[in-house]
Amino acid sequence: MSAAAVERPHGDRPQIAEANLIMESLPGRRVEIIGGQLLVSQVPDGPHSEALMLFAAPFLQVGLVRALPGIGLWLPSGPEDYVIPDLSVVDDDYRDHLVENSCYDPACFRLVMEVTSSNWKTDLRTKVGCYAKAKIPVYVIIDRQHQRLHVLTDPAGDEYASHRVHAPGEIVTLPDSIGAKVSLDVEQILKAGQPRTS
Repeated sequence: MSAAAVERPHGDRPQIAEANLIMESLPGRRVEIIGGQLLVSQVPDGPHSEALMLFAAPFLQVGLVRALPGIGLWLPSGPEDYVIPDLSVVDDDYRDHLVENSCYDPACFRLVMEVTSSNWKTDLRTKVGCYAKAKIPVYVIIDRQHQRLHVLTDPAGDEYASHRVHAPGEIVTLPDSIGAKVSLDVEQILKAGQPRTS
């Protein structure tokens, strides 16, 4: 049994205090601290949410009720660094792994997923290194910019040893390490994530 960490006062964490102030003043925005820098993401559009929910559906069907949207992941890269993946698959005891500021220890994460938006370079570059350093076993990116689905596995240092890119028409089976057999229809997910044109 592991003990939950006690959160420190935000006054001792000036960037976290600033991040929380931004989130309060701009509801719906995601604020993260990566490499000591504050990153503010826009409110997701409808197709972003559609792709997210379509991705999450198979996890719920196989009984993985711990596929959770928008929970914080504490990063080992800096004293205040944290990210908020679009979706995370976590261990059942994730509540026992609270670090601070509603963020959890990376050890309880089996998979993280991001749906790209206007800040797609962050998901495809910056967060790859963050998640690898945190030893997240599987990182999935729904790349709406390039119409691809990326599956990164086997974290090694600040990168992943395996990076597979999948195109529409493929069915992808995620690694067994997530705790269940989950297959994804790449075309269906990418199509759901496309903004409608008039």
